Amino acid sequence: MADTATAAPPRAGLSQSGPRRASPRARTLLPALALAGGVLLFAVFLSLSVGQQHVPLGTVWQALVSPGHAYDDTVVQSRIPRTLLGLLCGAALSVSGVVVQGLTRNPLGDPGLLGVNVGASATLVTGIAFFSAGTGQERVWLALPGAFAATAAVFALGSGRRGATPVRLVLAGAVITAVVGAYIQAVSLSYPQVFDDYRFWVVGSLAGRDASLVGQVLPYLVLGFALSAILPSSLNALALGDDTATALGAKVGRTRLIGGVAAALLCAGSTAAVGPISFVGLAVPHIVRSFTGADHRWLMPFSALVGPALLLLADVLGRVIAAPAEIEVGVITAFLGAPVLLLAVRRMRGRS
Repeated sequence: MADTATAAPPRAGLSQSGPRRASPRARTLLPALALAGGVLLFAVFLSLSVGQQHVPLGTVWQALVSPGHAYDDTVVQSRIPRTLLGLLCGAALSVSGVVVQGLTRNPLGDPGLLGVNVGASATLVTGIAFFSAGTGQERVWLALPGAFAATAAVFALGSGRRGATPVRLVLAGAVITAVVGAYIQAVSLSYPQVFDDYRFWVVGSLAGRDASLVGQVLPYLVLGFALSAILPSSLNALALGDDTATALGAKVGRTRLIGGVAAALLCAGSTAAVGPISFVGLAVPHIVRSFTGADHRWLMPFSALVGPALLLLADVLGRVIAAPAEIEVGVITAFLGAPVLLLAVRRMRGRS
C-alpha cells in the first residue's frame, strides 16, 4: 500500500516519520490513552468480580496470579471466558466501526451497514430451520459464512466501473439488509422453534458462552486487527475525498478492499461469538472522536480501548440492575447508544 501519511489532515497529532519531539496534541493524548487503558483494566476486574456471587477485587487479583481451589477462585475462573469475549468483541466492534465510518465517510455508519449482521442472521436461521443446527459452537460456523457473503455482496453491488463509492456502499448495504431481513422474518415466523432460538441470539449477550468460542473466533479477529492497523493513514487520506486522496498517492480501491475485509472479519467474528450487539460500533468512534478529533491514527487505538471497556461495563450494569437475574448486554448497549446517536445526528444537523 502506498504511503499516504502525508495525506493526513493538517491537524494530525502524530509525527509522520522519524524520531521527532512529540507535538502538543500528542503530549495531551498520550496520557489520555494511558487513562483509557486504566479504565479498561478496571472494567476487566469488575467483570470478574460482579455477579450473583460477588468476589472482592483483591480476591480477584489473588485468583488470577495464584489460583487455588477456593470457591471464589472457581467463580473468577468461570467468568474469564465471558470477560475475554467482552474484551475481544468490544474492541472488534469499535475498530470495525471506525473503519466503516472512514470507508463510507458516513458518521452514522456501523458494521451493520455492510450487511454483516443480516448475513450472519440469515445463515443462522437457515441452519436452525433446515439442518437442525444451533448449539453454541455450531452457531459460530453458521454465522461466519453468512456475514462474509453479505459483505461481499454489498461490495459487489456497490462497485461500479470506477470501484466502490461511499454512496453506493450505503445503498447496497440498505438493499441487502432489506432483502435478507425479509428472508429472516419469513423463515423465523414460519418455524416457532427457529423464532425462539433466533430472538435470544439476536439480542446479543456475553452470558453462557463457552470458553472454546474464544479460540474459534480469535484467528478472524487477529487478522482483522492486523489489517485495520495498516489503514489509519489511508483513511485520513480518504476523508479528503477520492480525487484528493488519489492525487496524494493513496490507493483508494485497495484501501476500500482491505478495509471491507478487515471490518467483515472483525464484525463477523464478534457477531458469530456473542450475537449482533448494537451501537458499540456506532457510538464508540463518536465518543472517541469528541476528544481525539478525526485523525484515525488516534481514533483507532483509543476505540480499541474504549470499546471493550464500554461493553464490559454495560455487561456488569446488566448484572447489577436485574440481580439476581441479568439483562443481556445487547439491551444495555442499545439504551446507552441511543442518546449518542441522537447527539451525533444533532451535531450533523448543526454542521449542515
